[in-house]
Amino acid sequence: MILSRQGFNFQDKPLIEKIIIQPPFRLESFFQDQACFIFLSGQNSTLSSSTEKVSLGSKESLLLKCGSFFIDWLKTSSPSKSEIIAVHLYPDVLKKLYQKELPDYIKPKNKKKTIQKVIPDHVISKFIESLNFYFDNPTLINDDILELKVKELILVLVQTKNADSILQLVSELFTPQKVQIQEVMENHIFSNLSIQKLAELSGLSTSSFKRKFHATYEQTPTQYINNQRLQKAKELLEISNLSISQIAYQLGFNDPAYFSRLFKKKFNLSPSSFRS
Repeated sequence: MILSRQGFNFQDKPLIEKIIIQPPFRLESFFQDQACFIFLSGQNSTLSSSTEKVSLGSKESLLLKCGSFFIDWLKTSSPSKSEIIAVHLYPDVLKKLYQKELPDYIKPKNKKKTIQKVIPDHVISKFIESLNFYFDNPTLINDDILELKVKELILVLVQTKNADSILQLVSELFTPQKVQIQEVMENHIFSNLSIQKLAELSGLSTSSFKRKFHATYEQTPTQYINNQRLQKAKELLEISNLSISQIAYQLGFNDPAYFSRLFKKKFNLSPSSFRS
């Protein structure tokens, strides 16, 4: 759950936010007309986009292009909290900051990458410290400082250890992203995502997603997903020492008993009998 949320607005839009999370939790974000820089600290998490799935450790940061994203924190034995600092990057705000001409590194290009993981960097850490100072002293913040912090972030990113990769993504932040259903399924077939969430990652309504999915695979999404997961389950039962429950959770099933019922219905054997 979200324990606290602070934010600073610019031109009536959330520009910089700080969110404290208590795992287990899934944070969903849909950046339809913006990009976003996020810095995470605390418990490890996983970020999913339409075409990628990235594991994140503490003190790591990402630059996200327009699109739908989910960040998952799993329940662990230690009840530690996690923190996100997010800087939203809007095209109109950047144009205002660079009124004469956009720098070459933020001019649109036609590429497909949606996530760039930022290698931990001392300069990034110092930038985050400076943001935390204003969260601790919110009365000091004003539009001039917010403009400076966004410009500072862009300059910091293009001078980090992985500057070339950052430059590539910054240049394509606002290029429309066309996603194929096949890409989404290939990347998330074993993720614990609902049909509705898969549709969002595809940029479609649930009804349109189901219709296009059936036209592509000649099955419903549920049928296809279950078939793929059960085939993978057979493989894991043969070659791994994972327990039945571990296999069920690894393949995206919430309930091991439900997984076992589906497996027996398809293969006429329970998972344990098949393994024996």
